[in-house]
Amino acid sequence: MFVGVLLALIAGMLVSVQTLFNNKVSAAVYSHTTTALVLGMGFMASVGMGLAVEGAEFLHWHAMPSWFWLSGLIGIGVVTCVVKGVNLIGPSAATAIVMASQMVCAVWWDSGGWFGLEEVPFTWQKAIGITALIAGLILFKFNPNFSMHRFSSFKR
Repeated sequence: MFVGVLLALIAGMLVSVQTLFNNKVSAAVYSHTTTALVLGMGFMASVGMGLAVEGAEFLHWHAMPSWFWLSGLIGIGVVTCVVKGVNLIGPSAATAIVMASQMVCAVWWDSGGWFGLEEVPFTWQKAIGITALIAGLILFKFNPNFSMHRFSSFKR
């Protein structure tokens, strides 16, 4: 479990940094050019790492539902929407909204057993957690009276 938590934390940090980098790229080129560059470089790096780590087994693909292949197309939507969102509302708010949306959808899909997931019951604790996450997002982004300057005395 520890390794899973650690990997999830690293993924969150990497997504945050990637979002910032993608935003800088999109300032220099068109949005869809950014998406092509990001996904193209990711493809090349993934193939290289896959071959280096897994060898020939990397090219052995197991049977799966054909609609799972759409995940690459979904990636286009992810990168495009995040880049545009960052440009319109800023990196912190966009990242927070992306995370809240991921949490709501993940709980929804877990609870329904969608996409071949094991069905996990929806509990009041999950409802409170999601509500707190969304309330925090609203406070963070839309409350003009909330400012990190209030906490500046804690800086060293």
